[in-house]
Amino acid sequence: MAQRPTPETRNAGSAFWRAAAERKLVLPACTQCDKPFWHPRPHCPFCGSRDIEWRTASGRGSVYTYTVVRQSSDPHFREHVPYVVAMIELDEGPRIMSNVIDCAPEQVRIGMRVSVRFELVDAHLGIPLFAPEEPRA
Repeated sequence: MAQRPTPETRNAGSAFWRAAAERKLVLPACTQCDKPFWHPRPHCPFCGSRDIEWRTASGRGSVYTYTVVRQSSDPHFREHVPYVVAMIELDEGPRIMSNVIDCAPEQVRIGMRVSVRFELVDAHLGIPLFAPEEPRA
């Protein structure tokens, strides 16, 4: 089995990948305007403040949009086609790109409720993925 390509773990997003290794989904948030955001950066995209902290997110959201990948030149991903790449709108507001797992690509729908799962790469790196939520009773 080919090794998974790993994301860039330096700079503003390093805390995100380390938290995922601990099975936690975190988002940067501004302490001045109290808004979470994505993509990690050293200042708030809403008010410009540099007072940023990492907050634990619920790990729940819905599929905002998606595509099904049916071909890949990357050895790791080639072994997994077809797979779903989706923009997940988190309940906290920001949208992040990830994969939808644990269901057939043809079952994925815009608006489908999902919750986070984690693929551990090593002790310092985890990848957040999303699976369909179980229906609530």
